Amino acid sequence: MKLSGDLKAFEGRIGYRFAAPELLNRAVTHASMSSPNRDDNQRLEFLGDRVLGLVMAEALLALDPQATEGQLAPRFNALVRKETCADVARQIELGAVLKLGRSEMISGGRRKQALLGDAIEAVIAAVYLDGGFDAAKALVLRLWGDRTSTVEEDARDAKTALQEWAQARKLAPPKYVTTNRSGPDHAPVFTITAQLENGSAAHATAPSKRAAEQAAAATLLAQLESS
Repeated sequence: MKLSGDLKAFEGRIGYRFAAPELLNRAVTHASMSSPNRDDNQRLEFLGDRVLGLVMAEALLALDPQATEGQLAPRFNALVRKETCADVARQIELGAVLKLGRSEMISGGRRKQALLGDAIEAVIAAVYLDGGFDAAKALVLRLWGDRTSTVEEDARDAKTALQEWAQARKLAPPKYVTTNRSGPDHAPVFTITAQLENGSAAHATAPSKRAAEQAAAATLLAQLESS
């Protein structure tokens, strides 16, 4: 089968040409567009998640031969979590070539973090099946770029770090309060306040509650560490 012009351009953006273009077509087909004659990308996403994990585990071990498992695990989690995958997907404009059903199109599916994160994993799996592990590894390392080498040594998420800060000072766990929600249903924006029982607080706004909570926790941590 032949690829559309958009998908040929996408191949250029990711730096990989498919010998079996049907794999790429499947990788960009969301479940909302599946049919008896059209496979979606869910099985590929399952496989791509595992390929990504192996590539990142190998890369982290090679970058820091002295790191302990306790140091490597949070770095690994930071590199493979949905937010990071979605950022990579946006970087290569994956949303623009996704094949979505009408309901997903209307609800802004091309911008959804979970959908983009799943789709980049499906693309990784498609490359793996088309060209083997070395090709998939090269793709991942190319697309993730310096994220791999610059991931923070202590890559615990900000909410975990803030909770540990509070526990070390015998304070109750932080609370996260939604103080505002704006935007349409398909593209909401949340403002979250992170609060400690000692009165310290910080606010952040993001397109998902989880992202806003993480940003608020990070802001509060920065305030506490500079005080």
